[in-house]
Amino acid sequence: MLDVRGLCVNYGAAPALRDVSLAIGAAELVSLVGPNGAGKTTLVNAIAGVHRAAAGRMTMDGNDLIALPPHCYCEHGIALVPEGRRLFARMSVRENLEIGAYRAAARSTRNATIESICALFPAVRDKLDAPAGSLSGGQQQMVAIGRALMAKPRLLLLDEPSLGLSPLMVQAMFRAIRDVHAAGTAALLVEQNVAMALDIADRAYLIEEGRIVAAGSASELRDHPDLRRAYLGAAAR
Repeated sequence: MLDVRGLCVNYGAAPALRDVSLAIGAAELVSLVGPNGAGKTTLVNAIAGVHRAAAGRMTMDGNDLIALPPHCYCEHGIALVPEGRRLFARMSVRENLEIGAYRAAARSTRNATIESICALFPAVRDKLDAPAGSLSGGQQQMVAIGRALMAKPRLLLLDEPSLGLSPLMVQAMFRAIRDVHAAGTAALLVEQNVAMALDIADRAYLIEEGRIVAAGSASELRDHPDLRRAYLGAAAR
């Protein structure tokens, strides 16, 4: 479904991603792990069209994404849940969700999709008319995921969905991600909680200093020496 080959992204003259290649199949859940500053968010944002590529190739179902303007990425089935949620705090939860349904194909099923999001996140139902900024951090994250799901994506990009949440809310968030995946939506999950990220993934990639340094099944990557070194230091055994 998604195929990335030799992707390079720069911040000015400074390279942020160098020769990155990865692939995500239909209905596959892939985790992207790596230390802080490794390039995880940059890669997710490049796949979402937020950052432009300096070089490389990126296709969705064989369609060239790099040649498209950023707003067209969603039309190819890609939706982003950004780090930090980025909701419109003064707008209601319902209005924040409806923003995600700007695609014509999504607008026609907007009410039904809101109902499915309330089923996925029951805490959201009673907050639909409340300002998004009045919600707890965990509830705001539910709305951020719901807003992305309003676009009816085939590939959901999740950037640090557990950031700043309580342990109980983290568990709830990962259950929801499992449910979304089980319903047939592919996902690329960026997550600092490596153990949980690998527990729910089909496959995983390890990124360091803007490069993919290891890839494989979740179980293979869990025991990979590069993963231990990235998180525990060069002397880790």
